[in-house]
Parts: sequence; structure tokens; C-alpha cells
Amino acid sequence: MARNRIQAAIRGWLAEQDFIEVDPAALQVSPGNEAHLHGFATSAIGTDGQARAMYLHTSPEFAMKKLLAAGETRIATFAHVWRNRERGALHSPEFTMLEWYRAGEDYTVLMRDCAALLRLAAGAAGASHLRFRDRTCDPFAEPERLSVADAFARHAGIDLLSTLAPDGTPDPASLRAGLERSGVRAADDDTWSDMLSRVLVERVEPHLGHGRMTILDRYPSAEAALARRAPDDARLAERFELYACGVELANGFGELTNPEEQRRRFAAEMDEKHRVHGERYPLDEDFLAALAHMPPASGIAMGFDRLVMLATGAPRIDDVIWTPVAT
Repeated sequence: MARNRIQAAIRGWLAEQDFIEVDPAALQVSPGNEAHLHGFATSAIGTDGQARAMYLHTSPEFAMKKLLAAGETRIATFAHVWRNRERGALHSPEFTMLEWYRAGEDYTVLMRDCAALLRLAAGAAGASHLRFRDRTCDPFAEPERLSVADAFARHAGIDLLSTLAPDGTPDPASLRAGLERSGVRAADDDTWSDMLSRVLVERVEPHLGHGRMTILDRYPSAEAALARRAPDDARLAERFELYACGVELANGFGELTNPEEQRRRFAAEMDEKHRVHGERYPLDEDFLAALAHMPPASGIAMGFDRLVMLATGAPRIDDVIWTPVAT
């Protein structure tokens, strides 16, 4: 019942903000093109009996950006999404994503949106604090905004920016040396991205969102396949993640709208996916064509089930899903 109240409150807020709620199709020609997101594959059989490979989307992002290219300016959705190889207290193979976009608005506006929605969720659930196990967060307190580079320096003693060339190209040897000095283990075949993830998981994320929300901002551009570069530093991107109680809740971008650059990034992501997992996904050519017509915009995806978990104090994501997936 708290889930329903939170969803109703958010729908009311979106309407007040002049968002149109849309319902993008889940069946797509590509599930997404990030190296470490895994889709569910199926096939569409035509009237001629021929099968065409299709996927359940890992995010409604491609479909929603096509709507922005078609002229919509403020859109939102509660979308069921599917991600393979994910199961745990905070992960379900099928879950609900709250995703919204603002055409012509800076990505920092999304940070204010997030703070408003966390307050709204707590109020709808009758909670004074968000809670995950023994961790708490006051949603009514002013959020902390912290750059990824500052977080690495504070919690791991690593100078992250020194491991990036001026154009954003990563230097794995330099980051590996930083991990060694910090006492973080790295495998011999770890890439720069692998090592970055290790530090985030082991040293940074456990400290985020305690007492108040943390906005982890300005990710390295190499870790932001769908975000535009920061105008003041090509090493960084307009990407942030929202944390509460040590839990990642949302991932927001100043959206990349250059189709050629997006194609290059997708190709690199699929090369990495093939190297690590032995597979690759097709590109959505309609999406890439639409980017040429898409206005400057900001967009964000929030794990709605996780938000309900924190507002109700539930220990597992299955506790807030009406019919949990049996796996």
C-alpha cells in the first residue's frame, strides 16, 4: 500500500511540473548498449513465419529520446525493465524504473528533482527517515554534492584525474599504481574501468548517503557512454548518481545528442562487452538517427522499487514488488 501511495504522490508531482506520462514499448531491436548491462533476448515472428531477434529493454531511454526528437519537452514514465544476470537484495531481473527528461534544461535541475521526490516518498510512507538495514538518511536535509574525483581522494587517497589524459583517455597503469598505494586489490587483467569500479564499490559507495543524500557528480567521460562532456573539462562528463543509505537510487545525465560520437561510444561499449562476456547487441539505428533531431536535454532513471524500499525500511527488493520474479 505504501508503494501505491508513493507512486500516486510522484504522479501528482509530475503533473504539477507539466510532465506528460508516456508508455514506451518494452520490446526493442536493442536492449541498450552498455557493456555490463545484460538483456533478455526473444524473437518476433512475422506473418511470413520469419523470426527477427528482439530484446526486452534494460531502460526506456532509447524510446523516450525518440519522443524528445519528435518534439516532446517534459516526459516521464514508470517502466518495467529487464536486466539479466542481476539478482540480490537490491536487484531483481524485472523491476520498475522511474525515468524522466527535461528538454532545454540543465542536468543540475534533476538533482533538485531527486531531492523533491525523496522527500515526497518519505512523506507518502509516513517516514521521517529513509532506511536500509542499519543505515539511515534524512530526506529533508540538504543533499551533499561530491565529485567522483573528490570522493576518490577523500575515501581512497587516489588522484583520479591524474589517471586521465586531457582528452579523457584513461591510463590503466597510473590507476593501478594508485590502487596499490591505497591497498585495493586489482586483477592482472583488470581494465581501467574495472579498477575504477573496484574503488567505487569497496572504498567510496559505503560512505555515501549516510545522514543525508549524496549526489556523486562529474563522472569520468570514459564512464558515461550516454552523457555529454563537461564544458570545462573534457576528462569529465555531465553525469551524476544519487545515493541514500549507501544505496544507489538514480543515474542522471546531461544527454549526449551527437549521433556520430554516440555511435563511437556504443561501438567501444560493445567491443568491451564482447571481450568480457563474448556477446554484443545490435545498435538501434532509428535511435541514432533521432539524436540528430533531439534538442539539448537532461534525463534521469531512478530505481522506483529501491525508493520504496528505503521509504518503508524493507530489507529486500522482493518485499516491495507485488509479484516478485521466482528465480
